[in-house]
Amino acid sequence: MVKAVFFGTAEIACPSLEALAESGIVKVVAVVSQPDRPKGRDLQLQATAVKALAMKLEIPVLQPERARSESFLAELRELAPELIVVMAYGQILPPALLEIPPHGCVNIHTSILPKYRGAAPIQWALLNGDPETGVTLMKMDAGMDTGPVIAFARTPIDFDDNAETVHDRLALKGASLLVEKLPDYLNGSLKPVPQPEGATLARKITKEDGRLNWNEPAPALWNRVRALTPWPGTFAFMPAEPKPQLLKVWKAKPTAGEGTPGKVVAVTKESIVVACGVDALELLEVQREGGKRLLARDFVLGCPIRVGQQLE
Repeated sequence: MVKAVFFGTAEIACPSLEALAESGIVKVVAVVSQPDRPKGRDLQLQATAVKALAMKLEIPVLQPERARSESFLAELRELAPELIVVMAYGQILPPALLEIPPHGCVNIHTSILPKYRGAAPIQWALLNGDPETGVTLMKMDAGMDTGPVIAFARTPIDFDDNAETVHDRLALKGASLLVEKLPDYLNGSLKPVPQPEGATLARKITKEDGRLNWNEPAPALWNRVRALTPWPGTFAFMPAEPKPQLLKVWKAKPTAGEGTPGKVVAVTKESIVVACGVDALELLEVQREGGKRLLARDFVLGCPIRVGQQLE
C-alpha cells in the first residue's frame, strides 16, 4: 500500500484527513500540522484541529516551526512517503519537500483553479457575487496554487450561504473528491493537466475589509456581509455619546429603497433598513459593541435606533 503523509492545520482539512485514513487507498504514516499556539483568555497552548483528529486516529504528528528546515526535511525523508496530501496547512512547501514523494504532493484547494489562487478563495467568491464555487485537486509545484489540475468539483452558492456554510460544504466536497480521484491518479490513468490562462488572486482578508461603505450598491454590501461572516465580520458605526458605537452586522439582505447612503430609512418588526448607493440593505441580525448577537427585532427593543439616523 502507498505510504502517505498528510499536511493540514485548519478545521476544513479534517474531513479529508479522516476520509483518506479510512479509505484504504493509502496508509497515512504521519500527519504534519502547524505548532500548537496559545489561544483563549488564558492563552493556553491549543492543538490544531488536524492534530486533534490525528491523535484520535492514532496517527503520529509532526509540528515543525518551518516546513523548510533541514531537520524536518531529514525527518520526512526518513518516513519515505510515496505521496503527500495537503489541505489548509498554512505554509508554503519548498521545492526540496515537493521532490520527496515519487507520486508528488497533491493539494485540495477551495476554488475552481485558476480562479482565486491564494489565501481566501471562499471569501472572494462570495465578495464577487459568484453563482458557484468548488474544490480542485491539483499536483503541487513551486508556485502558489499554480500546479496542474487532477480533478475538480463544483457547488452552487445559494442565497442564504455565507463563508461558514460554503466552508463546511467544501470541506466535505474536498474529502469526497480526494478519495474518488486519488486511485486513478496513483495508477496513472488520471493525468494532471495544466491550468488554463486567466488566473485571479484571492488576497488575505483583513479586519478593515469588514467596514461597510454605504455608498456601494446594496447587493455588494450584502455580498460583503456573507463573505466575511463569521470572520472578520462586517461593521458600521451608529450615533452614540460620547462617541459613535460599533455595530456588527451578522446577517442582511438587499431590498428596494432609497435615501442618503447610510441613513436608516425604516425600522420594522423584523429588520433595520439602511439606504445604500443603490437600493437598501435590510439588517436582520446585529450586535452592538459589548452586547450580544441579536435578531434585529430583539435588538431594536433595547437599543433606540430611529428612522433618520445616519450610520457611518
